Amino acid sequence: MKQTIGELAEQLLEGSFFMEEAVELLEKGMISGALHRTEGNQSEASKVLGIHRNTLQRKMAEYHIDGRRKKPMSRAGAIKARRLKTGSTR
Repeated sequence: MKQTIGELAEQLLEGSFFMEEAVELLEKGMISGALHRTEGNQSEASKVLGIHRNTLQRKMAEYHIDGRRKKPMSRAGAIKARRLKTGSTR
């Protein structure tokens, strides 16, 4: 793992990334991954990341990360959406 991080750091330096940009990329990726892993549960995601939930929410707002859980569409909602898409009135 340390070797991979070292290689990544070298690639970022070679790519002329500033440290602030690199940190932002890493934070965005880790936050998105934690939210995906916890199915959008911000409290659990903050525990996975080792940060306070308020810090997670602040960073989500800063990076424009939508952490809402995706609810499955109901059958009636799916039929209505399909009709709107196809223009069917049936």
